[in-house]
Amino acid sequence: MSNRLTTWLSMLFIGILFCALVLLNNQLLSNYRVDLTEDNVYSLSQGSQQILTEIDEPLNLYFFFSDKASKNMITLRNYAMRVQSLLEEYAGRSNGKIKLHILDPEAFSEKEDRADQFGLTAANIGTAGEAVYLGLGATNALDDQQVIAFFDPQQERFLEYEISKLIYQLVNPKQVKVTLLTDLPVGGGQNPMTGGFDQPWTFYTQLQQLYVVEKIGSDASELPKGTDVLIVAHPKTLSDELLYAIDQYTMDGGRALIFIDPHNESDQMSMLTGASMGANGSNLSRLFDTWGVNFNEQQVLLDALAGLDVRTQTGDVTRHFGFVGYGANELNDKDVTTSSLDLINGASFGVFSKERNSSLSWSTLLHSTKNSDLIDSALYAQTRDPQALSQEYESDNKEYILATRLTGSVKSAFEYAPEGIDEQEHLRQTRDFNVILVGDTDLLSDRFWVQQSSFFGETITTPFANNGDFVTNVVENLAGSNALISIRSRGTFARPFDKVDQLKLVAEQKFRDQEKILQQQLDETESQLAQLQEQQGEGGALVISAQQQQAIDDFMKQKIEIRKSLRDVRHQLDKDIEKLGNLIKFGNIVVAPLILVLFLMLGRRLLRSRYKPTVHAPVNPKEGQS
Repeated sequence: MSNRLTTWLSMLFIGILFCALVLLNNQLLSNYRVDLTEDNVYSLSQGSQQILTEIDEPLNLYFFFSDKASKNMITLRNYAMRVQSLLEEYAGRSNGKIKLHILDPEAFSEKEDRADQFGLTAANIGTAGEAVYLGLGATNALDDQQVIAFFDPQQERFLEYEISKLIYQLVNPKQVKVTLLTDLPVGGGQNPMTGGFDQPWTFYTQLQQLYVVEKIGSDASELPKGTDVLIVAHPKTLSDELLYAIDQYTMDGGRALIFIDPHNESDQMSMLTGASMGANGSNLSRLFDTWGVNFNEQQVLLDALAGLDVRTQTGDVTRHFGFVGYGANELNDKDVTTSSLDLINGASFGVFSKERNSSLSWSTLLHSTKNSDLIDSALYAQTRDPQALSQEYESDNKEYILATRLTGSVKSAFEYAPEGIDEQEHLRQTRDFNVILVGDTDLLSDRFWVQQSSFFGETITTPFANNGDFVTNVVENLAGSNALISIRSRGTFARPFDKVDQLKLVAEQKFRDQEKILQQQLDETESQLAQLQEQQGEGGALVISAQQQQAIDDFMKQKIEIRKSLRDVRHQLDKDIEKLGNLIKFGNIVVAPLILVLFLMLGRRLLRSRYKPTVHAPVNPKEGQS
């Protein structure tokens, strides 16, 4: 009786201890987690943790997920759990500065109205056609708002970047100031060739809609104060004062996006003077030499595989090896600025290469195909016929760098400060260099990426390439803090069952072969049936004997039987795959735990037998007397 009481008391004590430990874990250890995933998908990068330390006001994050409306959407629900877990990680590491709210915006509820107020996207993919939300709304102490309209599972690699960017924008709500240094007619105006009035370039209009933009020309001697991002487009004959200003801006941690070109085909003044003047190139050789960048403005890229189709003066359509379009295969899918882009068009690209003395890290954003060649830029400018240009082409079987990001440590291109500038203010080096170089300026012009049409007196622009998205992405990325820029794509949450996929392929191949045989029999039967039915007599009347009619009936029955067999094969394929899945579930849910319990029981028995005390027989006291 005492042993049974002891057992019950022990079980009660274990239950109380378990509840106490769970309560203690929730209260004291909830902020401590161990991420054992291969790519640390549940952990925050150093850049995100730095952004959290800069929060100086309370933030409210409202995570909207339609839990009830997505009951049968396993993939979406798994991704929603992934997003929620990462948001909880942000809240847990913010020292109480971030308060996370989990909301299920059911139809016609106040939570749904709140999601609409944030402007979240509702996807009509629910079980009954109802809206499904998977987005994030956020506010700071001043009621500034930032949203992620919908968490796209296809963009999972950049989930942490998007959330960190949202938090950074709430903490730093001031508008970004962009300085555009160029002499190109991006602002529109009178066209010297046609005499008409040109609209502002679309990329320039987009920048003005998103940021505070100030445009300066090559005659400027300094950069405007408060510049967050500097864009340099087609720099030509810049003064030493302006070159020094650009140099010191980058030495002070300023971010720059530089477009240079061995031959700009969109410069109206260059087209007005004619091709006899040679190539219309640009360069920043003094800065590039210090940065360890080689850019030869005397060479233009030809790419036979990426060439675009153009219409010649005779009305024919031919491929232009200098007018190129690059898709996802040539874009860096691991950089946030280019990962979501599909196509970038341009003309007469120049190529970059890294000098041996370069101390900077290079990250290629855009490269050519291996069907590329370099020709003299002056010859390219004088060759107007695309077919004649293709005759100059000879593949190098080499990929060339067309756009790259430079980061790291570098010295100033100016050893001493120019006259009139205090030497103590001269910055000689930086460890925070971040510049993006693009070897083409024509991609900024409208004709390579947007189509314009008139609609009731208004000009409508329709993009057919992502040139403008590229510029906007780069500016948005460069405008962020060092911590935000350091965040790159992370690992994906979904881990495919490779072994299961292989088993599925074997099963599919087995039944596909059987399906192929049946399909051939069906085709032969239908062919013979068609031949019998096409037999006609005189006057077009169909003449069929009794034997032929019997054959037709037999073929019809055979056709029905074969089609039934095909349906059975497809059904068996789905059934076998489902059976395989059930076996795997049974193994994970039942067999694996059962084996673990058996091992534990075996281990317990071995330990008990090993440490079981030895019982000795009692000694007769008479036997011990002498």
